[in-house]
Amino acid sequence: MDEIEVTLEEMMACRERRAYVQRELLERYGTAVVSFTMNIPGPVKTDREIRKAFDIGKEELLSRIAGYEVNCIQEFHSKTGDELLLSVKAEAEALKDITTGIEEETSYGRLFDMDVLDENGEKLSRPVFRKCLICGAQAQECARSRKHSVKELQEKVREILLPLS
Repeated sequence: MDEIEVTLEEMMACRERRAYVQRELLERYGTAVVSFTMNIPGPVKTDREIRKAFDIGKEELLSRIAGYEVNCIQEFHSKTGDELLLSVKAEAEALKDITTGIEEETSYGRLFDMDVLDENGEKLSRPVFRKCLICGAQAQECARSRKHSVKELQEKVREILLPLS
C-alpha cells in the first residue's frame, strides 16, 4: 500500500460518516457500539504496517469479546485509515474494560483507539489517562501544548511498527 496523504477535510468527512454509522447501529440494535481506529499522527493514516497492526488489534478485540453476541460488524479501509465498528450485546462498562486492556496490554495497543458508546450513544471515558507515545505523560496535555512535533510522533510510530516490516 502506498503512503497516501489525507486532508483535514477528508478526515472530517470520515469522522462524520463514522458518527452516522454509529448512530445507525445504536438505533437498529439498541446495544453498545465499539469503534476501533488507529491513532496515527500526521497526514498518512494507513499503509502496510499500520494495516497489519490494525488486523492484530481486530483479532485481539474479536477474541476478547467472543463470549458476547455481536449483532453487526462493519469494517472500512480507505486512505483516511482502517476502521471497525461493532454492535455488541454487552454492558458498555465491560466492553470499555476490555478495550482499555487491549490498548494498555498489547504490543501495538498504544496505536489503537477503541471507543465504546453505551446504548444511549454516550461515549465512555477511559478509567486511566492515555500515555504519550514519547514521554509517558498524559497524551492530551502533550497534544494540547504541542510538546512533541508530528515528525517525532511519526518516528515513534514507525519504531513501534518496526517488527511488522
